[in-house]
Amino acid sequence: MRSSHEPAGAGVPALSILVGRVFRSGNKLGVSGIRRASAERFGHAQGRLPAMATPHGIGRGTSLLSTTPFGPLGRRVARAGSSAVILSVLALASTLIMAPGSARAQVLPPDADPFYTAPADLAAYPEGAIVESRQSALFGVPLPVSTWQVKYRSTDAGGNPVADVATVMVPMLPWLGPGPRPLLSYQIAEDSLGTRCAPSYALRGGGDPGGAQALIDTPFMATALSRGWAVVTSDYQGPQSRFLDGVNSGRGVLDGIRAARALPAAGLGPATPVTAWGYSGGAFATLWAAQMQPNYAPDVRFAGIAAGGVPSNWPAIAQHVDGTMQAGLAMLIVIAAVRDNANAGLMELLNDRGRAMIAADGAACGPDLVAKYMNARVDDYAAVPNLLAHPAFRAATDPHELGNPAPTVPMYLYHSTTDDVVPVAGFTDILGRYCAQGATVTSVHSALPGHNPAAVGEALGAMSYLADRVAGAPVAPGCRAR
Repeated sequence: MRSSHEPAGAGVPALSILVGRVFRSGNKLGVSGIRRASAERFGHAQGRLPAMATPHGIGRGTSLLSTTPFGPLGRRVARAGSSAVILSVLALASTLIMAPGSARAQVLPPDADPFYTAPADLAAYPEGAIVESRQSALFGVPLPVSTWQVKYRSTDAGGNPVADVATVMVPMLPWLGPGPRPLLSYQIAEDSLGTRCAPSYALRGGGDPGGAQALIDTPFMATALSRGWAVVTSDYQGPQSRFLDGVNSGRGVLDGIRAARALPAAGLGPATPVTAWGYSGGAFATLWAAQMQPNYAPDVRFAGIAAGGVPSNWPAIAQHVDGTMQAGLAMLIVIAAVRDNANAGLMELLNDRGRAMIAADGAACGPDLVAKYMNARVDDYAAVPNLLAHPAFRAATDPHELGNPAPTVPMYLYHSTTDDVVPVAGFTDILGRYCAQGATVTSVHSALPGHNPAAVGEALGAMSYLADRVAGAPVAPGCRAR
């Protein structure tokens, strides 16, 4: 759950300015890359060029880069220039998307888009198999990143086949590192109850402000793209938008990785090194995937995991923000628990006002709830005192707590000691449980003040840790604090 005290996108213009300053030295190379990419995209649109990826680049859009005789210095220059393009343009795209009245083609929301519809024979597909795919433009604007949406089969917590959607991104620059191009599975904090809040819709250029979290997380995905990595980000909550469903989320992530590796145009495959990263609600999905991987997806082998702002003890999180400016997050937890556990008797614990809230906001996006329920208190919507401590409420949330079994992959976990959204006590508890089971964890109790500052300030450490794991740098087993 990402704090929404600032208006959506408030930090994006500043980010684009910062990126421009930091990477100004690469602009000359970057401009030529943009021109070439734009020309090649026009060719793809006209059906004249193949939109296929190879281990060295995307189709003919990177042919000039692919055939250049790079030496060590040339490779560093090319990587710096290409990184500048991707980071700068993605930041600029985020700014344009958030600007009111920006001229973009109308993007159908998922409920109205036939692409999201499950086929009648979905159960015949194996888990992670691609049902349908289509090329897309990231944020609806021309960027030097080849992008696809893939619809794939997954299985929800009830054992039913579901059609999930993921966005696969591959930078239009050659992979100059050793071995195959790495893949980062980045989990955006969807934190919502309706499909219009899905990351795939926002990343395609959907204009619903409820999907602002995808824009907020763009710089983290851009960090991987700027290294030449591919990125996949799944709508892991599924077509029913089941926030607070650990099994559903974990399976959605793992099957999204399978689908990304199976997409021929992306140029990935079984030998692709895979990492995963998420913050807040995205950390929840990331760690559930890591916990479930050995049994559910043994074919998906993570090189490393990074997760920050880790949600633990859902009633405590709701109590922490209850009555504050972030009280809408408490309502999000309550609505999800009631809606996703129809037979748990939770609806009977609400008063008339609470039942009206469920009816009105059962498909709301997280930012909608934060704006609507600022400073609200959960017990004003309950027929019993202290609803968040009620045994029935805890029984509904307990199955979705992280901690068991511990992931078998090396992990980098971080959390602000003064987190204003997710209390640090829960993070410390998860560390204890993982370490007691013999996990390999590098942990950071960050001094950066607050949920959002820690997301930004600790991101470099997370990405560096994942890069070291992909590079094969050894990591000592066991737990250590940084």
